[in-house]
Amino acid sequence: MCRLFGMSSAPQRVGAVFWLLQAPDSLSAQSHRDPDGTGLGFYDASGTPQVHKAPIAAFRDRAFAEEARRVESATFVAHVRYASTGALLQSNTHPFLQQGRLLAHNGVIEGLDALDRHLGDDLDLVRGDTDSERFFALITRETSARGGDVGAGIEHAARWIAENLPVFALNLVLITADDLWALRYPDTHDLYVLERGTGRRMEHTGSGGRLRVRSHDLADAPAVVVASERLDDDPGWRNLRSGELLHVGPGPRTVSRHVLPQPPARRLTMADLRPEAAASQRTA
Repeated sequence: MCRLFGMSSAPQRVGAVFWLLQAPDSLSAQSHRDPDGTGLGFYDASGTPQVHKAPIAAFRDRAFAEEARRVESATFVAHVRYASTGALLQSNTHPFLQQGRLLAHNGVIEGLDALDRHLGDDLDLVRGDTDSERFFALITRETSARGGDVGAGIEHAARWIAENLPVFALNLVLITADDLWALRYPDTHDLYVLERGTGRRMEHTGSGGRLRVRSHDLADAPAVVVASERLDDDPGWRNLRSGELLHVGPGPRTVSRHVLPQPPARRLTMADLRPEAAASQRTA
């Protein structure tokens, strides 16, 4: 199963090395189970989006490790891929960039011919072959149609897909330089959130004291972390509800709305998926 990671400490800029490389179930560790691509998205000090991605596993990607140790940002999105749609190419590797925003997705959407027709000229936003990038293009269009309201764009794009296309899962993390959105829909896959206050070092000691990892970056900066799995043993992790759209603004301040109360009109099961898609959606 593809793994998602997002973090916001806005407006403060911090590193994310603990979550990406050091945590007991870091993105690098998860990539042993999801070997088809690695991507890290963030914003530099000028607010310009930056993306490092490659169609190889994070644990094999020295550039991923170097970036994870070096970069600072107020928001991050990362993804490790188990391919379901599209070849193992950089253009199909998450996160995707559209109009200054970055998105990573975990799930399967079918009926892409119908989605392409619905997108029309907005299909020009898509550079690769994935359902994920097409979903992003629809979010981008719906956001523009609603005066730049990203939350409304996600809600309307996800609702159209849920009502019109076969859906297995639509979990996503989307970031700008100052904001983060996360959607879990439906309850096929988990998507956890952890809200951390200040004054707490990031520290974990593994079994027998053999594993000890620390992060001082977040001791003085509150942060919100979103991930497909609990990345450490902090008891504060909670699973988003099916249809819950989380918005993390500067502060960081969190607001949740239940935007998709109904299940997909054509909800796919594992038995409905093509073999390669089914393999990509199995949990560890």
